[in-house]
Amino acid sequence: MAPPDLLELDSLTITAIIDNELDPISPCPNPAVQQSGNLKDVALNGRKLAKDERGGALAEFRMDEICCSAHGLSLLITGMQGDQKHTILFDTGPEESAWERNARRLRADIAPIEVIQLSHWHRDHSGGMLKVLEMVNAARREQNSNLPPVSVDLHPKRPMYSGMWPPGLPGPMSMEADPTFEEIEALGAKVAKSDQAHTICEDMFLVSGEIPRVTEYEKGLKFGVRYHGEEKGWEEDMKMPDERLLMCKLKGKGIVVFTGCSHAGVVNASRHAVELGGGAPLYAVMGGFHLADADAGYIQSTVNDLKALDTQIMLAGHCTGWRAKFKIQEEMPGRLVPSFVGSKFEL
Repeated sequence: MAPPDLLELDSLTITAIIDNELDPISPCPNPAVQQSGNLKDVALNGRKLAKDERGGALAEFRMDEICCSAHGLSLLITGMQGDQKHTILFDTGPEESAWERNARRLRADIAPIEVIQLSHWHRDHSGGMLKVLEMVNAARREQNSNLPPVSVDLHPKRPMYSGMWPPGLPGPMSMEADPTFEEIEALGAKVAKSDQAHTICEDMFLVSGEIPRVTEYEKGLKFGVRYHGEEKGWEEDMKMPDERLLMCKLKGKGIVVFTGCSHAGVVNASRHAVELGGGAPLYAVMGGFHLADADAGYIQSTVNDLKALDTQIMLAGHCTGWRAKFKIQEEMPGRLVPSFVGSKFEL
């Protein structure tokens, strides 16, 4: 069954609570994006100083107010249409202390989070989940909020463990376990399991099902494996069918895609989003493109296909890698916006 049509949003704000890179100095290279969270913003959001303190300085600029990078992803996303507003957290980063530290330093308003969507079962995206729920619950108590329980949108096939098994090693390198359904529910959240495309937040956003593999070169996660117990042992998991994208539509612009790692391929994900969006143009892609370990030919093919899609904004982060970002900037000048932790982007 095809999912309902998406509402067209008036605007979209995204705050990178977790991402791999920090750069609060470089200006935004794409005029279509309003970016904040630079050192001036950090300083002016800090403690205000009295007029007779420190020779008339406005505020105390503290280093411990700057976010820290971490290997993972977590995006706080708010869509607006008229007076209607919905907030989603896309992934929760690799570990609890990183998410808590950055959310507090950003003074992020987390009480309105209605949905947490996990892009795929890998610890660098799920590791902060339980702390996020604890903090959302606490923020709601402080605000006397009567919002319904947070819905945690998950693929139903959770492995016991995920990992990598490169050639030459006698065994796999196992990640920590992802949070369990039971641990999530114990914190008062509602677990919503789905492997099919469906809309959330009153049709403002859409979560995909399995992303079809269309390109010849996007083969999946190299050396990926998962563990389902002693009986099956470690199994090959290159295709990662549990990976799902998040998308929305911006009025007069087109589709905005959020991808956790693009293990299915950022081009496959982008083309699938266009298909799910009824052929609307692809406006922006944000998240990890998983090109950090790709060879030059793979990167070139990816950039060629993204150019063919006429993608206007490339908010590249997490596992994209500097070589791919360089190639995007070289081949699509002005369209790259590196996703730096602590930045707020307005589309």
